[in-house]
Amino acid sequence: MLNISPFYFLFVVSFLNMAYTSTAFNEGKAKILEWLAGEYRSIQTGRATPQVLDLVHIDLYGSRTLIAHAASVSIEDPKTIRVSPWDKTIIHDIEKAINEADLGLSVSSDTDGLRVHFPALTTETREKLVKLLKDRLEDARVKVRALREDANKDIDARAKENEFGEDERMRYREEVQKQVDLANAEVEVLFERKEKEVMG
Repeated sequence: MLNISPFYFLFVVSFLNMAYTSTAFNEGKAKILEWLAGEYRSIQTGRATPQVLDLVHIDLYGSRTLIAHAASVSIEDPKTIRVSPWDKTIIHDIEKAINEADLGLSVSSDTDGLRVHFPALTTETREKLVKLLKDRLEDARVKVRALREDANKDIDARAKENEFGEDERMRYREEVQKQVDLANAEVEVLFERKEKEVMG
């Protein structure tokens, strides 16, 4: 019979506990980064970018469908993207959806599809957009803080159940803080990249 030291057993259990907490945190962080990137894609910067429509849905045959799944979207010129739906009967539905999304774009349609025009940004508009970017950044930071609270609660609850000792509890909380610092750095990178694009 294999003789396993109880200390080794406790080490393995505590390692698995931390791995569990790290996995949950990393999954949450990935969702936050995806959310922030999506929010930033929807903010137009004066240059034609098909990604600005990534989050715009239409009601198609009874279900919500992304425009990119119902049409080809391409750059026509530096200030215009062309949207060519495969079903021409939904042209006006797409036009309505883009207008209702309030992305600061103007739309014109013809029998083959739509042109989405990106107006040039004024200094005042750029400043407003940067403020919006900062608001979304703070929203992301709040979400990261909530992840930290959940992870720490999980660690404290496991320590209370004697799954590991006080030293491990403090070490795990320090590891969570390192992950929080990394997550905050990553959302900051997204903000700085988009800010540079807006200020162009």
